[in-house]
Amino acid sequence: MPVAKIFTLALAGVLALPAFAQTQSTPRIDTRQERQETRIERGEKSGQLTPKEAAKLEKGQAHVQKMENKAVADGKVTKKERAKIEKAQDRQSQKIHREKHDKQAAK
Repeated sequence: MPVAKIFTLALAGVLALPAFAQTQSTPRIDTRQERQETRIERGEKSGQLTPKEAAKLEKGQAHVQKMENKAVADGKVTKKERAKIEKAQDRQSQKIHREKHDKQAAK
């Protein structure tokens, strides 16, 4: 095999490693984030959430997303990081439920 070909393959492998490391997948967290976003949107459309409540819940979702982005940034999501994110998602889910089922309604 020619030296140029070996060098090209080695270079391609080295360049691909950082991209592969940064694509750490968190499908369970991502799916849950999407479901919670949908719950907020539906609550807004149905009038169960006021615009102020929806904005507050969206801000909480953004916070959870930042936590996930920070955990993924180094290429490895540890069990501790995953547990912390999932606990934050649990709290967000409770807040969404509470706000959707309180006596306030959008006008």
